Amino acid sequence: MSQARFACLQCPKTYDWLDLRYACDCGGLLEVKHDDPALRKLPELAEQRLTSRKPFDRSGVWRFREAVLPLPESMIVTQPEGQTPIYQSAALNQWAGHSRLSLKHEGENPSGSFKDRGMTAAVSMAKRLGMPVVACASTGNTSSSLAAYAARAGLKAIVFLPAGKVSQGKMAQTLGYGAKGLAIRGDFDDAMQIVRDLAAAGRVYMVNSLNPHRIEGQKTIIWEMLQDRNWEAPDWIVVPGGNLGNTSAFGKAIDEAYAWGWIQKKPRLATIQAEGANPFFRSYSRDFASLEPITAETVATAIRIGHPVNYPRAVKAILSTNGVVTDVTDAEIMAAKLAIDHAGIGCEPASAATLAGVRKLVKKAVISADEDVVLVLTGHMLKDPDAILKNGTLDCTEIDAKAEAISRALDSL
Repeated sequence: MSQARFACLQCPKTYDWLDLRYACDCGGLLEVKHDDPALRKLPELAEQRLTSRKPFDRSGVWRFREAVLPLPESMIVTQPEGQTPIYQSAALNQWAGHSRLSLKHEGENPSGSFKDRGMTAAVSMAKRLGMPVVACASTGNTSSSLAAYAARAGLKAIVFLPAGKVSQGKMAQTLGYGAKGLAIRGDFDDAMQIVRDLAAAGRVYMVNSLNPHRIEGQKTIIWEMLQDRNWEAPDWIVVPGGNLGNTSAFGKAIDEAYAWGWIQKKPRLATIQAEGANPFFRSYSRDFASLEPITAETVATAIRIGHPVNYPRAVKAILSTNGVVTDVTDAEIMAAKLAIDHAGIGCEPASAATLAGVRKLVKKAVISADEDVVLVLTGHMLKDPDAILKNGTLDCTEIDAKAEAISRALDSL
């Protein structure tokens, strides 16, 4: 079993990783540190587990469990998650002006988004700590995932959502799994503060990505991708940026994989934000001098966040990987989404920010057209069906059920 501890990002203080806490006494964010030298050989063990019939061995998270959370198997709450595919598409290469794109589709997790990776870790910890009520603030994907995993664990789930700002698909999932929904007259950042206050008072176990165990689950997106590539690291990994949990997790995953000798080079991270929800990009443009929260508005609801709580972790990730941050317009996001959908892959709008961002970075010569690039798609296309149905270019024509009408329709194709 690996050795683990909490370490503060702002001061030298450390804590037991089983402590019920979300931050250091100084207020700094925490991360889980793993110190077992045997972790250098974990890729070999993870490979062996692929042939196991145990759900937690097949999980894309728990096959790496010694470097995620060293929990007893009886405490693991899994669906199982992960094992998501990597796609290539000549059409998307052409659209982006690139030649070597791959798309890791985390929307093919059990609840339809990457959140399942972090949620299996966070809910397993809630079970281990004996916390009967779990809670989150959410723009929709976190709440859907929490509701599913809480139901699996037999825990009560409460989700705080910005009223009128969550897609019907995500809301239906959340309530269908049995969570209690509370719609806040405010935005995500207001909901996040409520959950933080409740967690500080000990009334709920918070599973938002402020919880360092969430980050441990999400970093396996990178490790699974690397395992599927025989541990050959790409030149770039591109991810949407909202609350910046994935940026933080990806940077940690890359640092650990490199330090433990799993990979021979560090991929560069590119975080893509929506222009209407871009506080991280604005900070990057000022050399990370400060973070200035904004009122966020974008069609990409999953990243409609104006005050990302993972900012310090994400800054560390970008600096550690010599990464970049940029933003794209809603029009660019929806154009990229249309391209991904028409390639037969599909995604929700926030995911498409990655392809739009690559196209922009290729045009600016930040990414070379022949570099090896992996885009992470974070959510399934059915997470936000309204974004598809409101697209004026869709072709569904009502006709009479008669041979002549059918023939005319076919002739017009």
